[in-house]
Amino acid sequence: MSQKQLNRFAVISKVIDGHLTNAEASASLGISERQVIRLKKGIIADGAAFLIHKNTNRKPAHAFESNFVDTIIALKESDVYQGANFLHFQELLERQEDIKISYSALHSVLVQANILSPKKRRRFKPHRRRKRKQQKGLLIQMDATPFEWFGGSEKFSLHGAIDDATGQIVGLYLTKNECLHGYWETTRQMILNDGIPVSIYADRHAIFLSQNTGKLSVEDQLAGKVVNDTQFGRAMKELGITLIPARSPQAKGRVERLWETLQSRLPIEFAIAGVSSVNQANIFLASYIHAFNERFSVTPAEAESAFRTLPDSIDIDTVLCVKMKRVVDSGFAFSFYNRHFVLTTANQLLLPPPKATVSVLISTRFGIKAQYNHTVFEVLPYIKPAKAAKVKPYGKREPWIPPDSHYFKYGHALMNKVSFEDSDRDILLMLELIFLKQYA
Repeated sequence: MSQKQLNRFAVISKVIDGHLTNAEASASLGISERQVIRLKKGIIADGAAFLIHKNTNRKPAHAFESNFVDTIIALKESDVYQGANFLHFQELLERQEDIKISYSALHSVLVQANILSPKKRRRFKPHRRRKRKQQKGLLIQMDATPFEWFGGSEKFSLHGAIDDATGQIVGLYLTKNECLHGYWETTRQMILNDGIPVSIYADRHAIFLSQNTGKLSVEDQLAGKVVNDTQFGRAMKELGITLIPARSPQAKGRVERLWETLQSRLPIEFAIAGVSSVNQANIFLASYIHAFNERFSVTPAEAESAFRTLPDSIDIDTVLCVKMKRVVDSGFAFSFYNRHFVLTTANQLLLPPPKATVSVLISTRFGIKAQYNHTVFEVLPYIKPAKAAKVKPYGKREPWIPPDSHYFKYGHALMNKVSFEDSDRDILLMLELIFLKQYA
């Protein structure tokens, strides 16, 4: 019996013996007089056992079987699910093991087994939340994060973009390091699947913003000097996308929060799917985006999307590439990194005039191309003929014999030997005049 039950038995026994009234027992135990009468009748009939609840030591009807609990604990302690947080583990149990259990019940089972969630909870810091955008596509937050995605010590950078209004991932691409190619592929996924957004919110990395931005003096600005756009900034201008640089990670907190979720979930998803390389990961991420969005996305305030459809007149491959300026000669050839290329086309009228400036397009998808007046030309390697060097005729060469007056031959005998005695004497006299002269 518990201490509460023992106290009730002592008080009710005094009521039965006549030492306390029902009112006094009611005030002492904090129950009504009707309950005191009920307890008194029960103790007289059954004794102290009447105070013990009938479900004591009885297994609840909705309790889990011990084998079921042991299976869940064994799965959580396995190498595959050990790093999963409780919510992710619940989803994996239903999807991979066909085990359905509520989050609260799973939490109780794991905590009673002294298993804590690997996701740490820090003290809540109150802050003002920025309201989401009203429409999908008004603002895209873009960033990259290095992490051990395959469970080893080697880190890879995951490039991603998330819609501010819905929280949907619109692009994910994995590379060895944070690079322009990763952002190209992320942007390509977004444009081909959803459309062209209104603006992109990114950090002040050199890929997005030139390091000379804001360093021009007033004189330079009055002289007309400008800071050139980065390759990413130039491409966004061609697509009509506003690029907004953030000044702190907290400003683009939605994509930063996305990294925390993916760093907790993706390594486990990769291990279950057998993904162990960058190419396999990028194939897996294309399908994982849809599953993630179904689980975490929200409905925007306005149903109409702000994404614009990519026009048929724009070739996305010729926009998401590196562009550099070169000048072609009269044979439509240009030099590029110590190599020569020549423009080729079926329509000779489209070729640029001599000394015209063309844009050289470099991409991992098509290699090298050239562009002039919105026309893209294929290029071929070209070996430029070398100029013939003029050979100067040489006459008969005769050995040069130094004259007898040359110093290293007989000239040293013709010159006076140098002595430093006279010069030293003059220097000492000068020092005496400077430091020992008596001034009046």
